[in-house]
Amino acid sequence: MTRVEATPARRHARLRISTTQPTQFIDLTDDVEAFVDAAGVRAGIINLQTLHTTTAIVLNEHEPLLLGDFTALLERTAPLRAPYRHDDFSVRTVNLIPGEVERVNGHAHCRALFLSPSACLNIVDGRLELGRWQRIFLAELDGPRVRELSIVVIAADGR
Repeated sequence: MTRVEATPARRHARLRISTTQPTQFIDLTDDVEAFVDAAGVRAGIINLQTLHTTTAIVLNEHEPLLLGDFTALLERTAPLRAPYRHDDFSVRTVNLIPGEVERVNGHAHCRALFLSPSACLNIVDGRLELGRWQRIFLAELDGPRVRELSIVVIAADGR
């Protein structure tokens, strides 16, 4: 993961993450907390947005068995081996790049439909306000790949 540094003058960054699994939950919490701390905002919000249609931002508990349950749930919801018209290149004619090999990833797009591409979180007293077990994850649905997130911190006073 590429670390990003915030300063009071720089409250936007892009975070690059190399995923290693087809479906993966990557805990971003420590990096996001460090970004908030460096931004110097005492009260405000931070927005995290994935720049891909086959990833998501998820808040949940970081417990290994639960993360495995999430992966199993996604597989049951949109199985990898099911037929998807998105993957039928004999009929699909849009969003194709000439000369590039298209990924067979209809399952990942269908899984993303049930998740959010962004999360907006409160900053209180200079820290993320998270519940006891809440962690911030990038959910990879079509990996392994290099992914990008856009992060913006906004102070409550508009500065």
